[in-house]
Amino acid sequence: MTERKVWKILLIDDDPGIRKVMAITLEDAGYEVVTAADGESGLQLCKREAPQIVITDIRMPGMDGIEVLRRIKRTDPDKEVIVATAFSDLELAITALQLDASDFITKPINDNALEVAIKRAQERYTTRKELSDYTTLIEERWMSTAEELAKTFHFQQMLIESSMDGITACDGEGKIVIYNRRMAEMLGYAREEVAGKMALNQFFAPGEAEKFFNTMASEEFGGKDQLFLYETMLIGKTGDKVPAQVSAVTLCEESENLGVVVFFRDLTSIRQLTQQYADQTRMLHQDKMVSLGRLAASVVHEINNPLAGLLNYVRLMLKILGRGPLNEESTQKFQGYLGLMEGELSRCSKIVSNLLAFSRKSKLEFNEVNVNELISKCVMLSDHKLTLQNIRIDTRLPAQPSKVLGDFNQLQQCLINLIFNAIDAMPEEGALTIECSTDHQRGLVAVQIQDTGCGIPKDELLHIFDPFFTTKIEGKGLGLGLSTVYGIIDRHKGTITVASQPGKGAAFTIKLPLSSG
Repeated sequence: MTERKVWKILLIDDDPGIRKVMAITLEDAGYEVVTAADGESGLQLCKREAPQIVITDIRMPGMDGIEVLRRIKRTDPDKEVIVATAFSDLELAITALQLDASDFITKPINDNALEVAIKRAQERYTTRKELSDYTTLIEERWMSTAEELAKTFHFQQMLIESSMDGITACDGEGKIVIYNRRMAEMLGYAREEVAGKMALNQFFAPGEAEKFFNTMASEEFGGKDQLFLYETMLIGKTGDKVPAQVSAVTLCEESENLGVVVFFRDLTSIRQLTQQYADQTRMLHQDKMVSLGRLAASVVHEINNPLAGLLNYVRLMLKILGRGPLNEESTQKFQGYLGLMEGELSRCSKIVSNLLAFSRKSKLEFNEVNVNELISKCVMLSDHKLTLQNIRIDTRLPAQPSKVLGDFNQLQQCLINLIFNAIDAMPEEGALTIECSTDHQRGLVAVQIQDTGCGIPKDELLHIFDPFFTTKIEGKGLGLGLSTVYGIIDRHKGTITVASQPGKGAAFTIKLPLSSG
């Protein structure tokens, strides 16, 4: 078989900038590249152009990347699909791997990671194609000599040995007759310890073998006498448990059971990713609680003064009442006092309500968000902290508010993080400008947060959105704030950019699509 000269890659992403940059990078690396802006047109292009590898963004309007993966695998299981995901979407990446995606890469996309993922996809595609081609050749061609049969047997053995999945087969009595190299790596048994000596049920953790054979006999996972994407637990030579995804089929001839062929995919790395996702979710919430603690400390000081004023008014009114019935002058004073008290209590109530809303751990809910209202609430929560550090704030909001489709709580967390970062960059004094503008022609709302602080060095600008990257001293931050912001904005189909020079401050600009109403 001749080696493929040029690999064709289909790139599906709703961001035109990402499509353009990735296409240039891949073409420079020698690949033929076609691009699509959404899942539906991507599937049509996939059918027409027949690429060997598809790279798709997971989160896209309309049909998302997971559905694209499902449909591609349904029509062409041999096509390799790589999914691109944000740092906060590891759970979806795990789902994609379970649906037989060859790999996933995280945004912002690193060229080295992209190269490794494509190489893995090429290896998987080549192995599958060789197996398919040779199987077809065997079916179409009559083997007339012992030499040809030997070559066929040898080639099949090579294909089995080079498989990325563990392959094993047992005879009608359950004894292992095929046991490839990947199985040996997964379980730790050498081939000579297994072939003809061990039974298939010895590979399973206690209680799992009975479940496996009972499920094989049912029609729950793919039909009677076969399994597809069934998950179980194996046990290695050293006693270590190995989570695995299983596909299997019973071999029959004239109703006689000849044995079982089983394909095992090691899920250890996927389980590790699941745990990593859970840990990251916990730490992201922890980062939010750090911000909440700083907000709470500021809010306590901010509401302390009006509460002290309210107490003085109440004492004064009680003193006046103690002198006897109210005359007209005292009644007017009471009305003035009550008006002032109502205003102060209303302001305290709004501050506390905003703080409670920010602290609430809620599910992602997309609704129309008034950007002016969003910015105003963030400024209200941060105002006292800004005042204490002699930071002047200039808020520039359009007279006609713009609306975006998003989760208010998460967008608020983004702005609070950026405001606090600006405050940290101006420990003595400074100026903070928050400006909102709307580009109706492009359908975008831009929010810029600009400070006059210490700025960001050029060599750090490339890494500030990376998870766990921080320039703060130990104990002052987890390095998740800007990574959290990037993930949330990406989930809202927006972008965030930064411009900065050391000693001249920094300006973060968030762009979000306007709500269609």
